[in-house]
Amino acid sequence: MAAKKTTRKTPEPTLRHVWLAGLGLIAVARREAVAAVTDAGDRLQAARQQAEALAGQAQRDVLGRLSDVREQGEASVERFSADVEARLQPVLVKLGLKKPARKPATRARKPPAAKRTRVAPARKKTTTKRTRRA
Repeated sequence: MAAKKTTRKTPEPTLRHVWLAGLGLIAVARREAVAAVTDAGDRLQAARQQAEALAGQAQRDVLGRLSDVREQGEASVERFSADVEARLQPVLVKLGLKKPARKPATRARKPPAAKRTRVAPARKKTTTKRTRRA
């Protein structure tokens, strides 16, 4: 058997081929455009969430610092108020507008326990005779 070689002819492009290629090109372009829009929307959403997170963090930092400053301010105002009140107290007492302030009661201390003195045992007298040596 002899093998026959068949040569294929490339079909000549017809108007139908051009039409089908154009439709395929439009379908691929549409699919890529939809994917690009979806991808851009996802990136935009991610950027928005990141911006919101950063804004929230910045707001928390600012509020934390403000609360620290507020606490320091309140403490210094309280000290100033106490200082002014302490200085005006004698004047107000002299004018009769305020009663003299009582000093805070000190805690009553227990009287010290009687110290025990250690009594040394009495020593025994030794009865040894001394002799003179000549």
